Amino acid sequence: MMNMRPRKHEKDSLIIGRFQPFHNGHLETILKISEESEEFTIGIGSAQYSHTSNNPFTAGERYRMIADSLKDAGVDNAYIVPIEDLNRYSVWVSHVVSMSPPFTVVYSNNSLTRRLFLEAGYKIRDSPLYKRSEYSGREVRRRMLHDENWKILVPKAVADVIDDIDGVGRMKGLVDDV
Repeated sequence: MMNMRPRKHEKDSLIIGRFQPFHNGHLETILKISEESEEFTIGIGSAQYSHTSNNPFTAGERYRMIADSLKDAGVDNAYIVPIEDLNRYSVWVSHVVSMSPPFTVVYSNNSLTRRLFLEAGYKIRDSPLYKRSEYSGREVRRRMLHDENWKILVPKAVADVIDDIDGVGRMKGLVDDV
């Protein structure tokens, strides 16, 4: 028997982010997109990068952070796809398309991403931003480095992953001037 999910605003959507790490602002954005989309894809951008101060977590670790957070939030209409950067913008959209399930709408606030997908014929939507001054990967990483309370900025599942991999220790080992 077919799953007869009621039609929502957009059938299939894509959002791409680095999620370094996945935080509460990301989760709020994903929850909104989940409500607006029948199915959607979360692209883990810059998937090839890890173990740097700006990109401390691997694509697999970020996948786990997102998947566990979505499970805890009851979101079951998302695909998660790691997407490596391709520094040739003329073919980047086709690269993303080849790595993802089909989509018609792209959620992004990044001007280059918006322009490239718009030129390729996709509908563009703004990604809702939630408490941007507080919820940012940069702020989470800063708090991790300075032994401040970073766990209040991320879903519990993310804190669990970071604890499991000694993410704070990794961050501190990657930065010379803590």
